[in-house]
Amino acid sequence: MRVAKFGGSSVANAAQLKKVGNIITSDPSRKFVVVSAPGKRFDEDTKVTDLLISLGKQGEQNKPYQDELKQVIDRFDEMLTELELTKEILKEVEDSLVSIMEGETVFNHKMDALKATGEDTSAKILSQYLTSIGHPASYVHPQEAGIIVSDEPGKAQVLDESYDKLYQLRNREGIQVIPGFFGYTLDGELMAFPRGGSDITGSIVAAGVKADLYENFTDVDSVYCVNPKIVDSPKEIFELTYKEMRELSYAGFSVFHDEALIPAIKAKIPVAIKNTNNPNGRGTVISAERSLTDDGPVAGIASDTGFLTIYVSKYLMNREKGFGRHLFQILEEEDISFEHAPSGIDDMSVIMREGQLTSEKEEVVLRRIKDELRVDQVSIERDLALIMIVGEGMHRIPGVIGKATQAISNATVNIEMVNQGSSEVSMMFGIKKNGMEAAVQSLYREFFEA
Repeated sequence: MRVAKFGGSSVANAAQLKKVGNIITSDPSRKFVVVSAPGKRFDEDTKVTDLLISLGKQGEQNKPYQDELKQVIDRFDEMLTELELTKEILKEVEDSLVSIMEGETVFNHKMDALKATGEDTSAKILSQYLTSIGHPASYVHPQEAGIIVSDEPGKAQVLDESYDKLYQLRNREGIQVIPGFFGYTLDGELMAFPRGGSDITGSIVAAGVKADLYENFTDVDSVYCVNPKIVDSPKEIFELTYKEMRELSYAGFSVFHDEALIPAIKAKIPVAIKNTNNPNGRGTVISAERSLTDDGPVAGIASDTGFLTIYVSKYLMNREKGFGRHLFQILEEEDISFEHAPSGIDDMSVIMREGQLTSEKEEVVLRRIKDELRVDQVSIERDLALIMIVGEGMHRIPGVIGKATQAISNATVNIEMVNQGSSEVSMMFGIKKNGMEAAVQSLYREFFEA
């Protein structure tokens, strides 16, 4: 039994939906389907989710929103027309969006409900289309499916009780089509996962129904070992472990949302990344283990910008009990999460996404660190990029970190910080963002072309 998730590019228009229909119906084991909101039909196009966000912002600013509403309805109208389906759903969608816009709901909750409309309507249209071509399918509302989540608008997390409820879906006949991206709290409130959360839904459903395989259909044949926007025609990766993919997706690999694999990992379900436009291609399989005999020590190189570091220095910090705990408590109380925290005897750096630290919050955090921890020095450095080198085989081969640092040096890029994961699956380099592309290209030459 398989769970197949189709991303935004796979359901962008009627032509793509027909491909999706062919893929689903070609294998009877694809009983469960999760879909995203329609993505871009062409490069200059706008994703439906972005249209819905614009709709919400117009309402927030008390501006007319009829044009944005019409754009959303027109997208779905076009799909229904080309698929030769009835259009009763359009009135339902329009009425629902107007009701959300005119309601008194708190803005964050309202935005979750608006954004969820994209996935919800995709699922309804696909189930209608599958039935029209002779393959009975049912739309399954996430609340009906049993996707129970925490009360955190825009960043919901699945609750454990979801999995037993989802397992009951196995008893249903026909193809079950479930919208991604959102679930419901125990009190019946709609909550969205973080952006890209349809991948999370797919993984949750796969774990819940105890699937044999979770297929994630997107618009690439496989995962590449480095961002193809940085390196031309990079090598494909045909096998990855859960740990490797988790590290790579966190650090800039766009194929998967970085939280998406967690339910599948826990349930030990293999994941296959496939191309909707080339479904018979080899793709990339992600599982608990992979063969390392024919591969080098590095599986992939991920990179991303948009980081900053808070640097804290205090003489004899290592003797001060609770220093680290107190520092992180300050961040927690200011609603800030961190990514990495490399440290020395008398200093510590805390790396986080830049967007978390607004100028107002920066002032508060710096003052609290100075006043409460009585540090000798505290400073913030912005415009950082992180490069993550990932591979289960690295711990078996000496000198990997030496080769990596030399490659970055050969690109005439200065390393601001280094942090090697305790699992020895990854090592992280912090550099200035203007040197990221040169450093990644040099690392690629070292590990994949040497």
